[in-house]
Amino acid sequence: MTLYPQQQMEENRTLVTEFMFLGFPTCPELQIVLFLIFFIIYMLTLMENLIIICLVFFDHNLHKPMYFFISNFSAVEIGFTSTAIPKLLSGFLMKKNISLMGCLTQLYLFFSFGTVECVFLAIMSFDRYMAICKPLHYTSVMNSRMCTILAIFCWATGFLWIVVPITLVSQLTFCSPNVMNHFICDTSPLFALTCIRSYITELICYTFTSCMILLSFVLTSTSYIFIINTILNTPSTTGRQKAFSTCTSHLTVISIFYGSVIFMYVRSANAEAALDMDKVIALFYSVITPLINPLIYSLRNKDVTRALKKAMGRSQAQGRR
Repeated sequence: MTLYPQQQMEENRTLVTEFMFLGFPTCPELQIVLFLIFFIIYMLTLMENLIIICLVFFDHNLHKPMYFFISNFSAVEIGFTSTAIPKLLSGFLMKKNISLMGCLTQLYLFFSFGTVECVFLAIMSFDRYMAICKPLHYTSVMNSRMCTILAIFCWATGFLWIVVPITLVSQLTFCSPNVMNHFICDTSPLFALTCIRSYITELICYTFTSCMILLSFVLTSTSYIFIINTILNTPSTTGRQKAFSTCTSHLTVISIFYGSVIFMYVRSANAEAALDMDKVIALFYSVITPLINPLIYSLRNKDVTRALKKAMGRSQAQGRR
């Protein structure tokens, strides 16, 4: 049987079922320092988000639509950051390897939680729009049934939206070298290791991620445009400053998150030269934003602060008994 050049090239290349993360190559001493830094960040992220979930669940004063969505958002943040940081931490202390199945699982979970986060940001901005711009209709529209439906919609959309792209990626074959220029399994470095580039698969993945990111970004931005317009027309100077302070904080987090993910995924799928930059950008939306989101959305809120002080007071009182 005669082998064509392409077939000969495929036979000469070794199929791989395990990948090695390049991560952030540094000296061993700095690896330990980085491990400690990211470990502390991860622990703080888990603690912040778990506190918010517990406060909203146990404090009846926080049983409101806004805090219901925030508690769900905190659960998303825990899942999102937990798909990336533990593997990053293990890479600082031991071999940075992952099986093909483990890589695909991480890829699915990472994109699923990321999609859920995008949808929740849009829903949360809509909730604020209704509360500020349509206060008379807020209670009737954002009732418990509607909030539950919206939350289920967010979770279901996130975990179903990415099924088709991940299924297509799982059909690809990967050849040596098996070194992935990243600290997590991501599409761009994974596509760079395929035996034969499947541009249809890359286009479908690019389309799915871009559409979700841009659609949620447009919906979120539109809500805040209406909110800001309403605030500007507020006669009370004190109320206007308070609302602007809250909106500025929210918009800062949204800008960091969407700015980084748009740079990463809403662009040419062939931007392999930017993989080193991608690793740094990925730290912003997978490590930094899950850490600061609880501070912005919840722990600076007076209702949450009051509930936290009440919970701490109860624990101190029980400790004295």
